[in-house]
Formats: sequence, structure tokens, C-alpha cells
Amino acid sequence: MKKNHKIISTVYIILLFVFLFAPIAVLIVFSFNEGKSTVNLSGFSMRWYRNLFEDDATLTALRNSVVLAVVSAAISTVMGTAAAYGISKMRRKLLKSTVMTVTNIPMMNPDIITGIALMLMFVFVGTMLGFSESLNFRTMLIAHVTFCLPYVILSVLPKFSQMDKSMPEAALDLGCTPLQSFFKVELPEIMPGVMTGGLMAFTMSLDDFVISYFTKGSSFQTLPLLIYGMTKKTVTPKIYALATIIFAVILILLVSSNIISTRDERKLARIRKSLNRGEQTGIPTP
Repeated sequence: MKKNHKIISTVYIILLFVFLFAPIAVLIVFSFNEGKSTVNLSGFSMRWYRNLFEDDATLTALRNSVVLAVVSAAISTVMGTAAAYGISKMRRKLLKSTVMTVTNIPMMNPDIITGIALMLMFVFVGTMLGFSESLNFRTMLIAHVTFCLPYVILSVLPKFSQMDKSMPEAALDLGCTPLQSFFKVELPEIMPGVMTGGLMAFTMSLDDFVISYFTKGSSFQTLPLLIYGMTKKTVTPKIYALATIIFAVILILLVSSNIISTRDERKLARIRKSLNRGEQTGIPTP
């Protein structure tokens, strides 16, 4: 009986992974297709990768998307970590739950509602201030930070809850200032959550279409918007090549994130051992 359950579980997991990754596998295979067909393979070729790097419009849109994603992820990570730190220090349960509810609104709200609301706000403020162009890169950046922040907060906040509360206190007792205690003790402890939140913010920003569509300016176009414009005519296999490259980059980032998390956990274990040794001897640890 147990053997049958194990076989069923294995088959289920295999089918699940096939369902999740079969579309990506098909996309990668056809990115190397010599012809334009998305059904028949006419031979192996790097033709569409060469075409991709010769297409200035696609490369510009890709550059815009990456710049927007990196900047919005960096801002969201810093602001989200600071917000999670503040929320973790709240003692009133009602206030804390209220703040968490407000924080989750951009994440739970439909993207189209958030996009329209932000567009109306940007146009209103731009008209009041007399701007010639109300929507531009800055408005898209603000919009992306707005919907990325909750994901960073929800990734970092549990790490503060799981952290041993005696560690920052021990660091203060051993001569650290509150700022030194945060960067030397608390930040390494929550770093896996910070890395996860930053990576999630990056991928969410890179992938976003709906909110970007409503908050974009005429002089700034991201890759999802460019692909949407192509679907009105035809999507060439060079987009498959681009998607394959993006998938590979995201995969490398995930693997790197796991490696960094493992390294940080080892470093954190050494910090805990050092603090415990300092508490036992009463001698400040450098």
C-alpha cells in the first residue's frame, strides 16, 4: 500500500512539473527553429538570436524594462525592509493589523483598478503643477514601487518574527550602537527575506503590463508593452529567443540567491556562536 502511494505521488509530481514547464520548454525549443513556424521544426539555427540583437526597438524596450525593474526593486527593497522593521516593533495589535491591512491593499487590489487610479492621480498632479507631460518614467517608477512594496514587506516581516530577540539585545550589551546592531546582527538574520523580496520585486516589475500600460509616457516603452503591440500583427520567433534569455537570467538569479542565502546562514551561525561566547565570558566581541 505504501509503495502504491509513493508511485502515485511520484507520478503526480512529474505531471505537475510537466504542466508547469512544458510551455517554457516548447518556447525554448522553437527559439532555435530555423523557420518562422511555431508548429513545425525546420532545423536548428541561431537566426532569431542574431535578429534579436540587431533589433534596436526590442533592445531599447528590454533596456527600459531592466532599468525600471532594477531601480524599482532597489527602492522597494530598502523601503520595504524599513517598513517591516517598523511594523515588527509595533506593540499595539490593532495598530499593527490596521497597517498590515493597508499594506496589503495594492497587492489584493486588481491591477487594472490600481493602474487607472494611479494614472488619474498622476494626471491630476501633473495638471496642477503645470507639467507638459504628466506620464513618464518617473510615474512608472512610482507605480512599480507601489505594487512591489507589499511583496517585500511580506517577505521580510516573518524573518523579524523568527529572529531570536535576544541577539540584538546581546549586541547592545556588548557595546554595539543600535545602528551597528541592526547592520551586524539583525540584517544578516533577515537577509534571506530581503533577497527573496528584492528578487520578487524585480520579477514583478519586469513582468508587469497592466499598471505599466496606464502609467507609461509616450517616450518610454517597456518590453511587455512592445510585445503587446506585436500581438496585433504577429509575434516573430525572436521574441521566443528573448524570452529564453530572460528565463535563463531569472534562473541564474534564483540559483545565486539560494547560494547567497546558504552562505548568509553559515555566517549567521558564526555570529550567534560569537555572541553566545561573549555573553558567557562577559567580554565584548569585536
